[in-house]
Amino acid sequence: MDAGDPMLPPLFADWFASRGWTPRAHQLELVQRGLAGRSTLLIAPTGAGKTLAGFLPSLIELAPLADQGPRRPHRLHTLYISPLKALTTDVARNLEAPVREMKLDLRLEARTGDTPPHRRQRQRAYPPDILLTTPEQVCLLIASEHARVFFADLKAVVIDEIHALAPTKRGDLLALALARLARWAPQHRRVGLSATVADEADLARWLVGSTPPPSEGRGPGGGETLSEAKLAVMRTRQTSRIAPPPSPSPRGEGVIVRAPPGAQPIVDVLDSDARIPWAGHTARHVIPDVYEAIKRVKLALVFVNTRAQSELVFQELWRVNDDALPIALHHGSLDVQQRRKVEAAMARGDLRAVVCTSTLDLGIDWGDVDLVIQVGAPKGCARLVQRIGRANHRLDEPSRALLAPSNRFEVLECRAAQDAVAEGALDGAAPRVGALDCLAQHIMGCACGEPFDADELYAEVISAAPYADLPRAQFDRAVDLVATGGYALRSYDRYRRIVQDPHTGRWRARNASVAQQHRMNVGAIIEADMLNVRLAHRAAARATAAKADAPRPLVPGRRLGQIEEWFIEGLTPGDTFIFAGQILRFVGLREDDVLTVPAPGAQEPSIPSYAGGKFPLSTFLAERVRQMLHDPKRQKTLPPQVREWIKFQKKRSVVPAPEQMLIETFPRGPKNYLVCYPFEGRLAHQTLGMLITRRLERIGKHPLGFLASEYAMAVWGLEPMGDVDFARLFDEDMMGDDLEAWLAESALMKRTFRNCAVIAGMIERRAPGEAKKTGRQVTFSADLIYDVLKQYEPDHLLVQAAFADAGEGYLDLKRLGALLKRVKDRIVHKDLPHVSPFGAPVMLELGRVPIQGQAEDAILEDAAALIAEAMS
Repeated sequence: MDAGDPMLPPLFADWFASRGWTPRAHQLELVQRGLAGRSTLLIAPTGAGKTLAGFLPSLIELAPLADQGPRRPHRLHTLYISPLKALTTDVARNLEAPVREMKLDLRLEARTGDTPPHRRQRQRAYPPDILLTTPEQVCLLIASEHARVFFADLKAVVIDEIHALAPTKRGDLLALALARLARWAPQHRRVGLSATVADEADLARWLVGSTPPPSEGRGPGGGETLSEAKLAVMRTRQTSRIAPPPSPSPRGEGVIVRAPPGAQPIVDVLDSDARIPWAGHTARHVIPDVYEAIKRVKLALVFVNTRAQSELVFQELWRVNDDALPIALHHGSLDVQQRRKVEAAMARGDLRAVVCTSTLDLGIDWGDVDLVIQVGAPKGCARLVQRIGRANHRLDEPSRALLAPSNRFEVLECRAAQDAVAEGALDGAAPRVGALDCLAQHIMGCACGEPFDADELYAEVISAAPYADLPRAQFDRAVDLVATGGYALRSYDRYRRIVQDPHTGRWRARNASVAQQHRMNVGAIIEADMLNVRLAHRAAARATAAKADAPRPLVPGRRLGQIEEWFIEGLTPGDTFIFAGQILRFVGLREDDVLTVPAPGAQEPSIPSYAGGKFPLSTFLAERVRQMLHDPKRQKTLPPQVREWIKFQKKRSVVPAPEQMLIETFPRGPKNYLVCYPFEGRLAHQTLGMLITRRLERIGKHPLGFLASEYAMAVWGLEPMGDVDFARLFDEDMMGDDLEAWLAESALMKRTFRNCAVIAGMIERRAPGEAKKTGRQVTFSADLIYDVLKQYEPDHLLVQAAFADAGEGYLDLKRLGALLKRVKDRIVHKDLPHVSPFGAPVMLELGRVPIQGQAEDAILEDAAALIAEAMS
């Protein structure tokens, strides 16, 4: 097939016809662009066949080679990368159908962390034509011997759900890996696939990269580059035939192809007759309505935002499941075999509903899902659109979604998200700067694959979009980190991981053991310390037992999944908790196994929570909520209970304008409270609380504690706070010395440093011939290194990386800075005799945080009395 020919080869055209399909315009355009060697970012809704579009050019190119018969040597032609192992496996299974039905003699194989070692070794020695894998496996292959030969014939890289990878550390490592592939296989093209993209131009830059390394003749996709001024957007032509492609521009060409948007999704917000809670996230009041919605459809996905919430919602649904509907549970801590059973049952149509977390967010086709239910606010519009796309994979029919807010503030957030979906508006992460710990890991990986020249590697690194502005001095410090550990650690031999050849000047791994150790620790996913949850059973009776009637000991049985170690440490034998959709009684701990027995009917079992499980409210939705609060027309569409709540807030206090920040001060009992309403998300509010309490302490107000919700932040103490100079208290200068002083005494920096040190390879969790290090062992090592660096090299590269991580991932400093700038000279203060209607939900929030050095202040609120006071 000629690159300018818009028609499919007869073999492929016949295959489409046999399925009763007609190739879509964007699929044909990707064929044309792919055969011309051009990279493409395809933005297409769920059900538009974007995965097939990404593979079609490769299958067409490989088809003539297949005719040569089975004796031809197989070489890696196409590399498919997805963020999930399950998605990789699912796509491999779906791709086998056209390959089998067109009788193409192709080898396509999946490679994930679950692939047996012997198969991975065979894949390296005899590469398949198409390899489907994850970012971590790509990094591992690059760090392997003869990696250049393995990738030399690569023609295409397909990155699925690219929007989920690019703004993360996994995306940093993948961008660096792609830059390495551009050196080894400069002829390869790249295809990015996504349904939800906020900043298309930025994602296209991430996909293609910038100027290729000067030692190579061309970069990925036939020498195309992207720049701010030259980025052209190619719109898909809605015709069955395609015009010849334009000639490449000297500086780059359009890489973005948009498919038609498909049918507009139908998104409803549940307006329950039940009383809407003022606070909390259990959503018990909507469970009967959610159950009725499930009964009306064939299959519903019930999304929640945390694993703990999924267990609770699952229990509540089964409590009202009088019809015994088959309702299942799916989240990342369940045993993989249990998850696969649920997925298979979904595909067969055996289930009516699945309560799930982000494990089912991305593009896996689990069957005919009729309805997506989001319990609790979605926290981001792009995430909501992604989840809605799980329903109805037919492009010409609308997906249906039902949002079920769990409290009154969430009603506002769900309505804001509903409006955003209707407008086609999306939120998304801002372009990120590549992480320095990931850079260090990549440098080590390159040295393990083959010796590298520092000048060449630097040119290669800055061709990756996240590292485009990396100064050479910072790159050299990263090389020195891998070579010596840095100035303060260079006397320790264990940190000498790469050495420089005195003759060639190239850097290589110090020895085979160091290289193997690196390969065992590749990746940017930091796993929490997990224990296996198992159902215990009595050991089999022994004939030699001294007493035949002696009680037999409990031994580990079927594995239910994994739970974080810190949660189990807080239990004593006999305590009950919810896990894997059932109530369990804790029996004891045996090595890495948590022994449990079923405890149906147990009262008030604990619900495990998991680190990193909460999504922050996006800036995009926060702004829309502030606008809604000040828009009387929009308020008329809200439920009567919520309208009354806002009405009373206006009467008792004030509803701030979108750019204002309301601060309320009031007494309650022996304590005095300060509550502000920034609407900027829990992370930013937690950081604000830390800094504000330091300032209040300094001016003699003696704060006792604070709490942060997604919408507000409250501080309490014994002294009245209505006479504070709030303009000075909330001044932007708190981001300077106050922040630095707090971080110096906070445990947060040590925690983030530990993660950075693991990713950079300074601390290895796995080593050849040794047992995996426990979390305590890793923390002990990291704390020792951090204390040394803090004293002798405070500007160490990893300390910088830890500060950047803390600011972005834990403190949300960028957002807090924007908040302080937004409300400067726009603070509205109300000194009230008692709590306001907006303040009541904040007072009822859980998760109060004690101040450093103070005893935790536990406040037990009478909810009914508090609400009556707020509405009086």
